[in-house]
Amino acid sequence: MLMQEARKEIVEYGKKLVTSNLTKGTGGNLSVFDREKGYMAITPSGIDFFEIKEEDIVILDLDGNIVEGDRTPSSEWEMHLLQYKERTDLDAVIHAHTTYATVLACLRQELPATHYMIAVAGKNVRCAEYATYGSHELAVNATKAMKDRRAVILANHGILAGANDLLNAFNIIEEIEYCSQIYYMAKSIGEPVVLPDEEMELMAEKFKTYGQRKKR
Repeated sequence: MLMQEARKEIVEYGKKLVTSNLTKGTGGNLSVFDREKGYMAITPSGIDFFEIKEEDIVILDLDGNIVEGDRTPSSEWEMHLLQYKERTDLDAVIHAHTTYATVLACLRQELPATHYMIAVAGKNVRCAEYATYGSHELAVNATKAMKDRRAVILANHGILAGANDLLNAFNIIEEIEYCSQIYYMAKSIGEPVVLPDEEMELMAEKFKTYGQRKKR
């Protein structure tokens, strides 16, 4: 099978999304991009993360054609593929229906820098304009709002994050969900203080090493 290691990691991190309470059921999708070959491995549509096997992962080319796989790819394959076309720094993308980031998504609000850990994604996390799930418009809106960032909130939907590998993409999902929860709780008793751009620029420098996780 093509992209054997990527398949294994996608299955692993799909389960981890559920066990870490970052999504439920079949909510969300994961992909890995082989930049050298121009192939993307992505989760299949509508299969529980604990039932997905390595052979269920679908391989697509840059035009969205199925290169290998008998399953239907995630309906949001284009949202992943467009990121790989537009960005050279992303080789793994995760979309999840996390609770607190989705609260912001339903309010159509961005996540400001009220906690420095947001720096794993950028100085803030924008909220993309709404579009129907699985549509070309959603892919375009998400890519536009995620420019110069590593995460984006999808209006009335969830969160999307990308990195050089699934380990770091997952870390971004985790940290942004944590920051979203803290922001939600702080807003419930007062008005959170947003860190200034100068501090976030400092965080961006510090996170060039601190924010990057490496495989053991």
